This record gives sequence, C-alpha cells and structure tokens, in this order.
Amino acid sequence: MVRANIATVRRAPSTALPRPPTVRQLTGWLTRHPTTLTEEDQDGLQSVLARCPDLDTAAGHVRDFGEILTDRLGSPPPTWIDAVDASQLPGLTGFALHLLRDLDAVTAGLTPDWNSGSIEGAVNRLKKIKRQLYGRAGFEVLRKMILLQ
Repeated sequence: MVRANIATVRRAPSTALPRPPTVRQLTGWLTRHPTTLTEEDQDGLQSVLARCPDLDTAAGHVRDFGEILTDRLGSPPPTWIDAVDASQLPGLTGFALHLLRDLDAVTAGLTPDWNSGSIEGAVNRLKKIKRQLYGRAGFEVLRKMILLQ
C-alpha cells in the first residue's frame, strides 16, 4: 500500500516554484558583460530584475560604471556619481561618495590607456625570489636565480 501511494505522489506534477538564484549567481549576472550571459542566465536575470525595481536600478548603475571602466573615460564619473546619489541606494551611494572624495585620483586613474601591470608582476616575482633567498646567499646567487626564472 505504501508503495502504491508513493508512486502516485511521484507521478503527480510538482507545484513547487523554481529555486531562486543564489547571491553569487546574481552578482555574476550583474557584473558580467551582458553579451557574455547565456540565454538561461539572461532569462533568470530579467525575471529577478522585473520583481525588484531597486535591484533593476542598481543593475543599471553597475553596468554604467562598467562601461566607464572599460572605455576609460575620465569625465563621466561626476555624472554617474550624481545619478547614483539621486537613486538613494545605500551600498552604491556610499561607494559613489567615496569616489567623490578623491575625484582627481579617480579621474586620473580612468583617463590613461596604459597600465603598469606587467611591471608590477616582475617586481613581485623579484621580491618573492629575494624573500626565498633572504640571508642564505650573496648577490651572485640572487642574480643567477633571477636570470634562471
């Protein structure tokens, strides 16, 4: 009898709602470029944004800031900061006000097309080698280690 009852329950259509997306999924959807999202991800994002207008506003601000970072435009941050401040979203408003405190540095950081990433990587590699050999060898061994790697 139990087996027959369970079999009917298993065959019945499920009325449970689909699981909501996790915070990690939603953050990934919001921070990735919209063209890199799959159809399933785009549908999930649209359904979440349709249910929460504040999150929809925040997503627009995040995308606008992503465009500012990608295009390296130094002039738009004040207009973006004003738009975020007008929306009164707690997390983004705090972030925008901190950007406003040091607007000259933010503008200078967003304006040039070059970066020093490769140089920083080389400096970090040299420091790592130096730390490994600290107190164990002289300059000649350090020189050979740097040239070998």
